[in-house]
This record gives sequence, C-alpha cells and structure tokens, in this order.
Amino acid sequence: MASAMTVDGTIRIDWSMPWIGRLLSLPLLAASAYLLWNVALGLQQDFSGFGRLADDLVPVLVFTGLGLLVGIPGLILLTFRYFVVLNESLRQIVITRQFGPLNIRSLRNLADYHLISITDDYDPQLTTYDVSLCGNKGTAPITLSSFTTRDEANRFANELGRVLKLPARDYVGTEPDADDEAES
Repeated sequence: MASAMTVDGTIRIDWSMPWIGRLLSLPLLAASAYLLWNVALGLQQDFSGFGRLADDLVPVLVFTGLGLLVGIPGLILLTFRYFVVLNESLRQIVITRQFGPLNIRSLRNLADYHLISITDDYDPQLTTYDVSLCGNKGTAPITLSSFTTRDEANRFANELGRVLKLPARDYVGTEPDADDEAES
C-alpha cells in the first residue's frame, strides 16, 4: 500500500513492496549465495595450489553466471521502492523506481493531468481500488496508490484532489472505454 507525506508544497507518495515480494527474494538470494560460495571455494582451492584453474574455469564461469542470474532478481525484489513526488510549486511530477543503488526517474508535467480517478480491477474476490492521476488521451496515467477498501481510496483521492486542486472521480463498476479495449 502507499503512504503520503506533504512538505512545503511537495507531496511524496511511497508505494512499499508487499512483504510477500520481500519474502520471495530470500530463496533467490540464498541460491545465489550458495552458488557464489562454491565459486569462492573453488577459486581458493585453485589459488592455494590444490587444483588448476584451467581445469575449473568452465564450472567457475557457469556457477558465477548462474549465481548472478539468480541473485540479481532477488536483490531487485528485496530492495525495490517506487515513489511519486508531486511538486505543486514547480508543477512537476517525478516518478522514481529504485532498486539497490539504481534509480530510474522520469519527469512529467503536472499540467498534463487534469483529474484523479478511482478504478477497481473487476475481481470479485480480491478487489483493489487504484487511485491514479489521469490526463488527456495519449497521456499515460500514473498509479499513485492501491487500497483494499473503496472508502480509503475515496478519502485519499479527495484529499489529494483538494491539495492539487483537481477533481476526483470514482469509476468503480463502470465499463472501460471502447478505445481502451481496442488498444489492449
């Protein structure tokens, strides 16, 4: 879920990784650590004189590649963060996806967005309500938060709309536009 913080005309909305995502990263990191530990043991044996690196070069490269191939997604799952900074005074939106030391940022103009929408995912058992900034056709919506109850989503959208001076519209239970279905 998300949390919002307002400081001096800047709104920061953090979208935290669900605990299940962090839990799924642990087996990947354990498998990676096991493979890389075996590489380290093999290299230690080769460099201490009990083996030849030429004989162990292919297994060392394969285990290193597999360790990195399994470990990097585990590291991404463990350290993933997504947050949106809405700067009302500069009329800018900065979307940041961060995992580990890597930051991927995209800058958008707040003037391109003219309403806050609340939508659901049409799943009767596990319904989530997404709060998004929406603009004209061709402008990609920015999902700000996801809630499990409609009242929380409405409350968050109304507060955000009051601060940004944008209308909040509830589209829960409505059918998608015909243009949206053709694009899918």
